Amino acid sequence: MDNRSKDRRIKWLILLIPTLTIGLWEYVRHAFLLPYVSMELGNLLAPFIVLAVTLTLVRSLFARLEQSQKELQREKEGKAALEERESLARELHDGISQSLFLLAVKLDQLDGASREESVRELAKGLRETVRVMHEDVRQAIANLRLPPSPESAAWVGPLRELLGETAELSGARADFQWTIPDDGLTDKEKVELHACVREALVNVRKHARASHVYVVGEPDGAGGFRCRIEDDGVGFGGDPFQAQGRFGLRMVRDRAGAMGWSFLAERRGERTVVELVKSGRKAKKE
Repeated sequence: MDNRSKDRRIKWLILLIPTLTIGLWEYVRHAFLLPYVSMELGNLLAPFIVLAVTLTLVRSLFARLEQSQKELQREKEGKAALEERESLARELHDGISQSLFLLAVKLDQLDGASREESVRELAKGLRETVRVMHEDVRQAIANLRLPPSPESAAWVGPLRELLGETAELSGARADFQWTIPDDGLTDKEKVELHACVREALVNVRKHARASHVYVVGEPDGAGGFRCRIEDDGVGFGGDPFQAQGRFGLRMVRDRAGAMGWSFLAERRGERTVVELVKSGRKAKKE
């Protein structure tokens, strides 16, 4: 039964229960209780009985109706978000992606037509920049067209698969440790955290040349979490957000900021660490 059918049934029950209650009370009173309950007392008790039944049954029906309405609203929002993502993916593919491809072709023509070494070197550098941008746009399109499901069984598994794919493509070992409770994250947090981990792993695959990649998720106080993506690759020097081709890290930082999470990207000894933290409420000490 879909949400709309359930809503209709609940609304009918809310309308009928008071009527059925007063009808049943009048029948029982006249058939069985008349020798014991006077007409005046029966009339006085009737509204209280209806009120008691209403508070007992109708309140629970209102709660179920409210929950059903919330589920329906989430379903509508999810559908609208999917349509918006698909529209954005089409715009990226038909606009920016095609323009970058055409620019790469023009740079190839410039490289072939020019005899000056400086021009050819410049064309080569520009072509590499365009290639990196095109790869990032393609990855963004893939992310938009494959949004993760926030359901418990459907969103943690793909995180492990993403790590496995990254490790396989990089020739690295993978280590996945996840203890964040499913009910500790909202649906939006699951979707955004999945996207952040994906971007961080794409960054590892493209730049790190790592032999070991880690994804660690653990609770951090009540309602909080700490998620780390680590690798033992070459890392980065200076500000990673100013380095050429580091668009993925900037996207992770922006997503984390929009969610109110803290974000950190740094070298810790021989490892590169990208960390996302949502601070939770600490347990009070006795």
